[in-house]
Amino acid sequence: MRAALLRFGRAVISLSLGFVTAMAGIVVLCGLLICALLVVTLPLLPIVARAQRRLVEVDRRRIAARTGTPIPVRYAELSGPLFQQIITVITDPATRRDLLWQAVHLPAGMVLGMIGFGIPASVPQNLVIVPLFWWAVPGGVDGSYGVHVDSWPTAALCAGTGLLAAALAWFLVPRAADWEARWAPNLLAPGRASLVQRVAELTATRAAALEAHGAELRRIERDLHDGTQNRLVAVVMHLGIVERALRRDPAVALSSVLTAQNAATDALTELREVVRSIYPPVLADRGLDGAVDAVVARCPIPCTLTVTDLRRLPAAVEAAAYFVIAEALTNVAKHSGAESAQVSLAVRGDHLVIEVRDDGLGGAEEAGGTGLTGIRRRVEAFDGRTTLSSPEGGPTVLGVRLPTGT
Repeated sequence: MRAALLRFGRAVISLSLGFVTAMAGIVVLCGLLICALLVVTLPLLPIVARAQRRLVEVDRRRIAARTGTPIPVRYAELSGPLFQQIITVITDPATRRDLLWQAVHLPAGMVLGMIGFGIPASVPQNLVIVPLFWWAVPGGVDGSYGVHVDSWPTAALCAGTGLLAAALAWFLVPRAADWEARWAPNLLAPGRASLVQRVAELTATRAAALEAHGAELRRIERDLHDGTQNRLVAVVMHLGIVERALRRDPAVALSSVLTAQNAATDALTELREVVRSIYPPVLADRGLDGAVDAVVARCPIPCTLTVTDLRRLPAAVEAAAYFVIAEALTNVAKHSGAESAQVSLAVRGDHLVIEVRDDGLGGAEEAGGTGLTGIRRRVEAFDGRTTLSSPEGGPTVLGVRLPTGT
C-alpha cells in the first residue's frame, strides 16, 4: 500500500507540474511568435529562446524522473553578436524540436493536468467538506459534478460522488502519467540524425583528446630527457670528480662539490617546472580563483578578474581552466596590442563559464598560430565549447564552457 501511495503521489505531482509547464508554454510560444513576426522585437528572440529551453528542460527532468532514464539534449550555444544568436536560434534543430514538443504538450498537458490534479482535488471536497458542512451555508452548497447539497440525502449523494472520484483517480492518474511517459521521450529526445552527429562529435573530440594526451606525454618526456636528465647526469659526473679529488687532493674537491650542488639545484628547478606543467600546485593550495588571480597578477598588461559563484571543481577541470586562461592571457600580451584585459569565472548550472576579453586590435583567428587551436582542443577534450568574437578593431572575446561533472 505504501508503494502504491508513493506511485500515486508522484503521478499527481508529475501531471500537475506538466499542467504548469503547459500553461507557461503558452506565454513562451506567444513570445516567440511576436519576436518572429515583428522586426522591432526580433532582438528579444534569444532571451525568449533561453526561457523556452529552461521550460522544456523542466519537462525533460519530469519525464526522466518518471521513466528513470535521462533524456539527452544538445543545444547550440547562444553567444557572440546578437545577429549570430538570432541565426543560431532559427537554425538550431533542438529549438525546432522544443517547438514541436510544446505544440503537442500544450493541449495534452492541460488535459492530463486536469486529470492528475482536478479529480484528486475534488475528492476531499465532495467526500468530506460539502457533506459535513453544507448546513452552515444558507441555501446549501454546490458540490463537484453538478450536485447541489441542501439536505442530508443530497449530502450522502455528494459523498458517493466523492468515493467514485477517489476510485477513478486511484485507477486513472498513475496510468495517465505512465501513458505520457511512454510517448513524451520520443519528442523530447534528439532525433536519430542528431544522435549520429553527436556520436561523430564525440568520436572527433575523443581523437583530439588522445592526440593532445600523446603530445603532452611527448612534451613531458622531452623535458625530462633534455633538461632534468642531463642535469642529473652532470651531478653524477661532478660527484665522480669529487670522489677522485678527495682521494688525491681534498682541498681541490670543494669547487667540484659546489658545482655538483648547483647542478642538482638546477635539476630540481626544472623538475618542478615539469610538475607545474602537469598540474600546478597552486591549484591545490589556493583553488582555481587563487591560481587564476596569480596568473592575472603576472600579466604584462593591466588585467582584472571577476569571480562569481565559484566552488571547488574536479582537479582535471580546474587544471584545464587554468591552462586555458594562462594561454589566453599570453595571446593577449603577445598579439593583441591591448591596453587592458578582463577575465571572468563563473559556475552556471553544471558548467564552468570562462570569458577573456581585451580591448586590442581584434582580428584574432585560429589559423594565426596564436594558440587558439590548442585552447579549443583542450576544451573539446572535456566535451566543452569555445567561442571567439574578434572583429577588426576589437574587442576580442574568448568564451569557454567546461562541464563541471558535478
